[in-house]
Amino acid sequence: MPDLVIERSDAIATITLNRPDAMNALSKALRRDLADAINGINADDAIRVVILTGAGHRAFTAGLDLKELGHDQDALGAANAETADRNPVKAIEMCTKPVIGAINGVAITGGFELALACDVLIASVDARFADTHGRVGIMPGWGLSQKLSRLVGLYRAKELSLTGNFIDAQTAQAWGLVNRVVARDELMPQARQLAAEMAQLEPVMLVGLKRLIDDGFGLPLDAALALEQERSIQHNRAVTPAAVEARRAAVQARGRTQ
Repeated sequence: MPDLVIERSDAIATITLNRPDAMNALSKALRRDLADAINGINADDAIRVVILTGAGHRAFTAGLDLKELGHDQDALGAANAETADRNPVKAIEMCTKPVIGAINGVAITGGFELALACDVLIASVDARFADTHGRVGIMPGWGLSQKLSRLVGLYRAKELSLTGNFIDAQTAQAWGLVNRVVARDELMPQARQLAAEMAQLEPVMLVGLKRLIDDGFGLPLDAALALEQERSIQHNRAVTPAAVEARRAAVQARGRTQ
């Protein structure tokens, strides 16, 4: 069986990390395959949304393959790698299309960082999160030390990183780390439903909105508002009144069915 499985259906690509016996650990080969998959998806105009998940129920991914690290002198450099074929967070970040993380089990250390690279997180009741960098003796290099505090707050981030303790899916939701928690059997159906709703947007809007939110998030508010204004003017000058009216009618019709 391949280490990575890609399924395409109805404008949605589902990427499954497929090393369940190794807790879907991110080996060299799997990291290369993930980067190749994202490159292919970016070039595929038929795909609008991506779902990333892991095989089985034990793990989303346990992060870097520690067995590889223990036998390959150069493997540790992956923790600071800047290229997408070695750094899976970079691979996900270079995806121009929305990525839904369907967190099916534990997301540990590098796996936690990979989850944080997604745009939306849906967790099954089996999901748990832990930052064990300190216990392994490796400094985070894929963004966790900075992203986590911005998502859950400084004190909670320090508690997680300085203990290496796990939090369960319900706690992750309460802390704002995941969007929702669902039953095991509902994880992929709910992820696909959300992806299908996103895929109803035109590609230019999906890509443009994702990029605008991401680019503005790390800026001070004044600079972020200026960025929004700049891109809004650039985009909206090409929108015709007839197009707005047609889309408004479609929005109203959708609202009546929900």
